[in-house]
Amino acid sequence: MNTHNLKLGKYLTLEEFCTCTQTYHKYAQNINPYPQNLPEVIPALQDLNKFIIDPIIDYFSREKFQLTYGFCSPDLKKYLEKKDPVTGQKNGRVAPNLDQHISHEINKNGTYYCKRLGAACDFLITDLPSTELVEWILQTKLPFDSLYFYSPHQPIHISYGQQHKRDIWTFNNSGIPTKKGIENWIKLAKQT
Repeated sequence: MNTHNLKLGKYLTLEEFCTCTQTYHKYAQNINPYPQNLPEVIPALQDLNKFIIDPIIDYFSREKFQLTYGFCSPDLKKYLEKKDPVTGQKNGRVAPNLDQHISHEINKNGTYYCKRLGAACDFLITDLPSTELVEWILQTKLPFDSLYFYSPHQPIHISYGQQHKRDIWTFNNSGIPTKKGIENWIKLAKQT
C-alpha cells in the first residue's frame, strides 16, 4: 500500500509532511523521508493535523500556510546532523530527543528517539508576522504541547502530544532557549 498520498488531515499529505525540508531536497536521492513505525507515527501525525494544523489552515487558508519542517525520518536526521561539503555548515539543527519531529520512530536499541511522544512541525503564514500567529494560537486555545518562537519573520515550531503542556519558548541571540520577553504569552498559554 502506498501511503505517500495519505491525507493526514483535511489538507496535508504524508508526502508533503515528509519532503518539505531544504535538507531533504538537497539530498533526496539518499534519504528515505518516510516513517518506519507507521502504526504509531501515522496516528500521531494525524492528531497534529486534526488538532493544530487543520484549525490554523481553516482560519488562515491553505495558500498562506507554508510548511518548512514536518516529519524527521531517521535518514533525514543523519543528514541534518552532517555538514554541507561545500559550505562546511551543518545542514540543520536537530534535537530528536526533545522536539517531537521524529515522532514515534524507534532507534536501533528498540527505544523511541524522543520520549515525549507526539509529532511536530515548523511553519509560517505568508505575510503574517509570527508574533501575530502565536497570539492567534494562544487566543484560540489550541492544545499544543510545545511552541518555539524564533523571530517575527521566521517559522514557528509547534508540537502536539499526550502532555498538552502548552509550553512556550523563545531563543536569545546565542540560540539558547529562554522565557524572557514572552511572559504575557506564557500567562495566556496557561489560561484554559
